[in-house]
Amino acid sequence: MKKRVLIAMLSVVGFLTITSCSRKITRVATDEQIDISGRWNDTDARLSAEALSSQIVMGDWINEYKVTTGKKPAVIVGLVRNKSHEHIDAELFTIEVEKALVKYQKAKVVQGGEMRNELRAERADQQTNSSVSTMKKFGLETGADFMLQGTINSVVDALKKQKVVYYQVDLVLTNIQTNEKVWFGDKKIKKFIKN
Repeated sequence: MKKRVLIAMLSVVGFLTITSCSRKITRVATDEQIDISGRWNDTDARLSAEALSSQIVMGDWINEYKVTTGKKPAVIVGLVRNKSHEHIDAELFTIEVEKALVKYQKAKVVQGGEMRNELRAERADQQTNSSVSTMKKFGLETGADFMLQGTINSVVDALKKQKVVYYQVDLVLTNIQTNEKVWFGDKKIKKFIKN
């Protein structure tokens, strides 16, 4: 009798352990807004990317450059500094801005940072290991005319179980030759969180 009770109790405990630890995962549309924590999330990154992409491709700076030089501008993405109170990966929306420039054929986008260094290392390797007819030469990179840089800031106002978080993403495009700032873009997001 004790053995049956013990087995029954272990079965119940095992069942409760399995059911309480199980998770349900549901696939959702990537553009569906789901805000669980109130922190910066994929929706905020997507909204920022959409707003900033449309702002930069519609900017007057592109036509002004084309009229002055007769060619498309070349843009490189520099640093977007996260000065917010959270970890935010700025690359999620800077890549979208690059895609918009390429997609709408408004500007050339040149590689920067670590990826540019990887390309240069490949070019150096080709000098030794590739045939002369297929080897890529040094000194033929497209120089950027403009650099895109920016900041991500946040302000938090909290009292008891309520909190308002304000995010602002600011991007600026600067003419590399003259240091003239030719375009500004921003996206603001405000969240009210009640626990």
